[in-house]
Amino acid sequence: MLPKPLRDKLKLEPGDTLEIESSGEEITLRPLRSQMRKKQGVWVFCGGEPLSAATVEKTVRRVRREREAQLTNMSQFASYRRYPG
Repeated sequence: MLPKPLRDKLKLEPGDTLEIESSGEEITLRPLRSQMRKKQGVWVFCGGEPLSAATVEKTVRRVRREREAQLTNMSQFASYRRYPG
C-alpha cells in the first residue's frame, strides 16, 4: 500500500497499474498511464495536446461520410414498407 499523499501526488486511483523495476537495492514503481480516464463517470480520451477545431471538424465530416456510405450500402439490401398507422 502506498501512502495517500504519494497516491494523490501521482494521481493514482484504485485499480491503476504500476510498472516495477529493480536495480541493486532500489525498487522503482512507475504508473502505467492509459489514455482513457474516468471523469465524472464518463470515460474520456486524454491524448496529450488538445485537437484544433479544424481537426475536429474534419474528423466529424469524415466519420459522417463513412456512416452515410455504410447506411447507403445497408439500404440497398433492406426493403422498406410503410403501414398505415
